[in-house]
Amino acid sequence: MTRQDPRERARAVVTKCQDDVLALSHSLHAEPELAYEEHRSARKIADLVEAAGLDVTRGAYGLDTAFEATAGDGGLVVAITAEYDALPGIGHACGHNVNGSAAVTAALALAPLADELGLTVKLLGTPAEEYGGGKVDLLRAGAFDDVAAAMMVHAAPSDGVGMTSLAIGSWRVRYTGRTSHAAAMPHKGVNAADAMMIAQVAIGAYRQQMIPGGVVHGVVTHGGEAPNVIPGLVTADYDCRAESAGDLAALQARIRACFEAGALATGAELALEAVGNDYADLRQDLEMCGVYRDCLRDLGRRADAPDGMRGGSTDMGNVSHLVPTIHPGIGYDCGDTIMHNPEFTRYGTSAGADRAVLDGGLAMAWTALALASDEGHRARLLARLAERRAA
Repeated sequence: MTRQDPRERARAVVTKCQDDVLALSHSLHAEPELAYEEHRSARKIADLVEAAGLDVTRGAYGLDTAFEATAGDGGLVVAITAEYDALPGIGHACGHNVNGSAAVTAALALAPLADELGLTVKLLGTPAEEYGGGKVDLLRAGAFDDVAAAMMVHAAPSDGVGMTSLAIGSWRVRYTGRTSHAAAMPHKGVNAADAMMIAQVAIGAYRQQMIPGGVVHGVVTHGGEAPNVIPGLVTADYDCRAESAGDLAALQARIRACFEAGALATGAELALEAVGNDYADLRQDLEMCGVYRDCLRDLGRRADAPDGMRGGSTDMGNVSHLVPTIHPGIGYDCGDTIMHNPEFTRYGTSAGADRAVLDGGLAMAWTALALASDEGHRARLLARLAERRAA
């Protein structure tokens, strides 16, 4: 390769900006923010890429903590999605400081090359992946209408390409009964805790017949006030997951019936409130996955996903149903811990995590360069975009 090779020019940009993007990753990690509240995080990223010359729109598409940053004016629009929300109490235990900073790395590496390769680079700040689904909001608002390919990398214990994820829907459950003295007048009460207990037993009994791949899990967030008071109010948060959106709808219908059984048996009133957006299953574009895998190998990494490997759930799944998408894992050593665990958080600014930011960003940049410069890839992606617009 010569110094004029676009990949080497992209690498040179990453080398030049690495101190800034790693400082960004560490700063996001130090000040974690929850879904739709990522004001500092969004501002940090927007400030960095704006200073680098990208055109930035803050509060994009009607979301206060979203942004759009673009470079180039080519016909092939590639969206790179940056995540930066954290988890309650345990901060960046899903590594979104790595995800967001890798996305910034890719956008900065591509920006000087965009026009000559017929690219428009669109860095999208996507809030609320952990809870709510900001990418679904952005889809509805038109952020992906002109996008021919979408990509991001996700922090993980190891590199992986091509994995799937489960569709998910979240509910807030509320049983309203009637409080009463638990000893003197229990017959005057309507026990909301019993309603929840019956629902949980019904869900447990249903697991034997549950649709393959279905998962139901939840927590009681309020269970009563005192042991000598019949609980008049019980609340819970519950998630249903399944391998497809259709399976999710079928599973939710059965789980809804379990909650209704609790109300019917006790006389309590049930309210089920959908929380955020439902997430679709992730469908990664195999040709783009192959390009990314080759790029990652050129960086000295391996990224082979075993058959049937799946992640949790992500709102990138909704994007993948509309736009050819990749969502590979970018790995770093995290000991024996697992994601969504407070121990994983402390590895988020390690040397391995920093390397993941740079390698993940450069691999995405090289992938975008390959998609733009190869006539076969370019034609396929633009044809898919034309079909979508015609539908």
